[in-house]
Amino acid sequence: MLQIKDLHASLSDGTEILKGLNLSVGKGEIHAIMGPNGAGKSTLSKVIAGHPDYIITEGSIEFQGKNLLELSVAARANAGFFIGFQYPLEIAGLGNEEFLRAAIDAKHKALGLPRLCENEFKEKMEKAMQLLEMDSRYRERGLNEGFSGGEKKRNEILQMAMLEPALAFLDETDSGLDIDALRIVASGINHLMTPERSVVLITHYQRLLDYAKPQFVHVLMNGKIARTGGSDLAMELEEKGYGG
Repeated sequence: MLQIKDLHASLSDGTEILKGLNLSVGKGEIHAIMGPNGAGKSTLSKVIAGHPDYIITEGSIEFQGKNLLELSVAARANAGFFIGFQYPLEIAGLGNEEFLRAAIDAKHKALGLPRLCENEFKEKMEKAMQLLEMDSRYRERGLNEGFSGGEKKRNEILQMAMLEPALAFLDETDSGLDIDALRIVASGINHLMTPERSVVLITHYQRLLDYAKPQFVHVLMNGKIARTGGSDLAMELEEKGYGG
């Protein structure tokens, strides 16, 4: 599904962040990327999404058989890439339901799919909100406006459930979550997994991986994947740290 080869990426001032990163994600897989602050974890997700602050100087990214680097940000999303941000933005005046309606309409139009009728959309949103234990108030609230950290992360999984991406990069989704919210978010991720959908979890901690169990754990250090293993690698890192 995703093939990243020898990826080098820098900030506009020339500071190199990714330094020859290689990563392969197959269909139906859960991967976890761990590593110290400043290693390049968040940069990786932003580069794949097409963030303008980063310049790719070398390497390739292939997604669903397409050269991702030739696609616009919108085209990447419509092709099935989803990013959950470490710090989700608040947008006052834009209702949560209104935002999701517009996002799904845009995706369906780009893919040549029929527009969901109002009843289909509302039923889909209701099921997704029940999955994430969100009550009806979230429909009309401004997008992330006044949300707690946990509510913002739960809302991002709601967006994932509605948009049904082929590949989701979730950047520190567990950050700021209490035990109950962590369980709900992880349950949502597990429920949304299919043989055709993959998830990459960027995290510092083992606790999320106790619920959403990855088949592959990668250690990102100094801009590249330094080590790859199974779920037991996360437990080792929790115990010994990255220098162990």
